[in-house]
Amino acid sequence: MLTHEDNELLCRVGPGTPMGELMRQYWIPCLPSSEFPEPDGPAKRMMLLGESFVMFRDSEGKMGAVAEACPHRGASMYFGRVEECGIRCQYHGWKFDREGTIVDLPTERNGSKAKQHFMDTVRIRAYACHEVNHMIWVYMGPRPTPPPFPTFEINTLPPENVACPAVMMEQANYMQNMEGDLDSVHLNWLHRRLAADSSAPPIGTRGFWSPDPDAPELDVERTEYGCYYSSQRAWGDNRTWHRINQFIFPFHTMISVGGIINLRSFVPLDDHHTMLISHSGNPAGPMPADMAFRDSGPFDVVGGYIERTNDPRSYFMTVANKTNDYWRDLEVERTLMHSGIPFVLNLQDRAMTELMCDDEGRPLYDRSQEHLGSTDAMIIAVRAQLLNAAKRLRDTGVLPPNVDDISFDRVRAASVLIDSDADWKAHSKQARFADSGELPSDDVPLIID
Repeated sequence: MLTHEDNELLCRVGPGTPMGELMRQYWIPCLPSSEFPEPDGPAKRMMLLGESFVMFRDSEGKMGAVAEACPHRGASMYFGRVEECGIRCQYHGWKFDREGTIVDLPTERNGSKAKQHFMDTVRIRAYACHEVNHMIWVYMGPRPTPPPFPTFEINTLPPENVACPAVMMEQANYMQNMEGDLDSVHLNWLHRRLAADSSAPPIGTRGFWSPDPDAPELDVERTEYGCYYSSQRAWGDNRTWHRINQFIFPFHTMISVGGIINLRSFVPLDDHHTMLISHSGNPAGPMPADMAFRDSGPFDVVGGYIERTNDPRSYFMTVANKTNDYWRDLEVERTLMHSGIPFVLNLQDRAMTELMCDDEGRPLYDRSQEHLGSTDAMIIAVRAQLLNAAKRLRDTGVLPPNVDDISFDRVRAASVLIDSDADWKAHSKQARFADSGELPSDDVPLIID
């Protein structure tokens, strides 16, 4: 378990917090490109790490992100007119380009000293943007020149090999959502079907089935970029199935789900809302049409998304949510699946984590109340890695190596089936390396027929 103090440090991400400052050192995936279909379209409000800003696509088709409050008198730039390579505040007409520079100041007389002073000294806070493979990333950190853009495999494949990102809003702290990806043992319960021959439910994926009646055994390796682990299950014939999953600072995971690669990012809007951005790609060629999400949404089978407001915390909120028990079907639970909540991406996981609350009902669980076991080894390791990194930055100014050394991004998840006495780390070395020249390792599919 964690102390209350370490739990607060781990979970709080706002400006000035140790974890928030750590996250700000990195490029952060923000919104899908499809949110801004044309130049000079309307701006959108956004929030990350407790900071409010607005995003827009300018006349040149390039993305801008600036603080929501106009530096004149604080009016919201959400209502700004996006025109002629900038965004103009509706209140008094102050206009800024995507770099945050004032380009027009109509409230001061031409040639006046006041106008020149403001033009020379006033800026609106602007965040660098980088758009690649259907996704817009932002940099919110302190450097005038951002660190190198991450070279995750999903960012370096040809665009046609990459699906549009699947995004789901989660009403909980980022850490309790992300810990679901670090926890392999829950597959044996939350996502499983009731019997090996159980058919698929009416909605969602057929459940997981383990060939091993015992709990999986975890082996965790801490690294300079985070950590990875193998969840080991007996397969028979003296062989062992290893599901090898990754955690990469500050909030990314890669999980073995088949012959594709993925990056899953648990991006905090604030301490109580998180976007899970699931971005998948196919190194072998164009992404299969049924996985591309270009013509339909990934959550259409559970009603799609609610009608959003201009509050970013309403974005990507599914119709199936905690107000309606996530469409839980008790008949499915009785006859087919351990959980009657549809197994649609992370909807089942979200049901488990959104109701983890503190004593005041806020979705930020007090981990000093936990009782962790051996199958929580990856969760323990990731918490320690994040706490150590945040404290090291706070106390010494030293950053994790993967902020600047983007070679650490070239990792993969893997699923390998090997002899039980084999060295799984040595055997899977190439499978865990994106530049191995091999396709993603998929010895055993996640859903065993």
